[in-house]
Order: sequence, then structure tokens, then C-alpha cells
Amino acid sequence: MITLNPFVADDETKKAEAARLKAIYQDRKRKDSTLTQEKIADLCEWSGQSVVSQYLNGRIPLNLGALIKFANVLGFSLDEVSPRLAAFAEMPRLRSSQAPAESPRNADWELHPIEVWDDDTPLGPDEVELPFFKEVELSAGKGSEVMLETNGRKLRFGKRTLKRKSIDPAAAGCVPVTGNSMEPVLPDGSTVGVDTANTTIQDGKMYAIDHDGQLRVKLLYPLPGSGLRLRSYNTEEHPDERYDGDYVQQHIRVIGKVFWYSVML
Repeated sequence: MITLNPFVADDETKKAEAARLKAIYQDRKRKDSTLTQEKIADLCEWSGQSVVSQYLNGRIPLNLGALIKFANVLGFSLDEVSPRLAAFAEMPRLRSSQAPAESPRNADWELHPIEVWDDDTPLGPDEVELPFFKEVELSAGKGSEVMLETNGRKLRFGKRTLKRKSIDPAAAGCVPVTGNSMEPVLPDGSTVGVDTANTTIQDGKMYAIDHDGQLRVKLLYPLPGSGLRLRSYNTEEHPDERYDGDYVQQHIRVIGKVFWYSVML
């Protein structure tokens, strides 16, 4: 599991980090009076000024994602505030296809819109958790179907990230991509975010589907008579699949439209 707060910090360390961050903010604000907490919250895509205030005053402990956002806005090196998190910034980690452009000062870092955590990590005020889907074999003659995973593995998204896409967190989840059919866009091991409230098929858009219990991510094209054409990016090894309406009704369920993807490189 990948996490952005792997090093446990005691209360004194957390207070010291918050104090150093606050001192940097106050210094920058003296030089630029327009640099309000509201402005920082907007640039960091947080829900409001109170989030910034809670970080600056140590009521929310810093994590790597928040520290990088502050560093990009205020212009400082990570180790000026938190050497423990700066050390973690050098470790391999998840790249996002939606990561914002890197700032010149922090060119070696990446700003992550999502983080993988366990159930013991408290949610930040600007965050929501989305669960994973998986393939689960069912008994009693029902075969198999794709359903929500129940072991607690989740991804965190910023509330504003989802709001911009008009995604209801209660109707969203994440799906692992396996195999090479969607390469090079989605290599084996990629993760995609799925809006389960959006199952209306648009030509050439990417969807997660339950195909007789197999969880698949494909480009979909509607065909006459309620049929479907499934397309892979790797068309040389995985040619288009065409199914008539009767087959689709019995064997294919559209889980939802893909709104985000991230890959391990």
C-alpha cells in the first residue's frame, strides 16, 4: 500500500513543522499582502480558508501532499519545514495523469491529487475516500459478478477535484486495470476512477464493465439494436469485440464511466 504519511511523528515534531510553515507564510505575506489564506486554499484546491489555518496552527498534521502544495505556492524547500516528509519525497510513488505542472523550484516533486491510506488514517477536511471494485465469485448458481471490495482499501480524492467533474463521491469507486489490452495509455497495474452514476454510453469514451464477472475497462461504442462495440488501445493484440443487444443484456453490465486514471511508472 502506498501512503503519504509513512513516518509517525510525535506531537512536538508536528508542532514544530506547523510553526516553521506558519513562519514562512507570515514572511511571504509581509512581502505580498494579497497572499491571504483564502488565496492559498484556492490555489491548493482546498475547501476553504479554515483548512489552511488548521495546517498552519498544527490542528491538522502535515502530510506530504499538503506540504508539496504549500511549497509550490509559497516557494520553499520541503526540508525547510519537514525533513521527515522531504526524505519520503525521494521514494518511488504513484504518478497521476492529472498531476498539475511542476513548479521550477520543486521540479523533482509531483503534486498528487490522490493518496492511498488505510482505515486508521483520519480524513482531512477537504478529502473524501473512494472504495475499490473487484471481481468476486458468488455461489448459489449466480456465477460471478463485479462488486465493491470490502477489505478497506481506498483512494483519497480532494473534494474540489470531484466537484469539478460533477462526481458524487457516493456513486464513485476505483478499478484496477490488468493485462496489456489498454496499453500504452493504461499499462498493467493502472488504476482508474469510475463514476457509477454515469452509465450512458458515449462514442469512444472509456467505461468499466462487468463482463460475465470479469472486470474490464474499454472504450465503448453503441451499435444498432442496443449492441456494443468494445475497443482496446492495443488493437494489434486485442481487436474490436462486437456484441448484439441480446448478448449485451444477458452478459454485460456497464459499471460506470471512467473520469480519472493513474499509472505506476
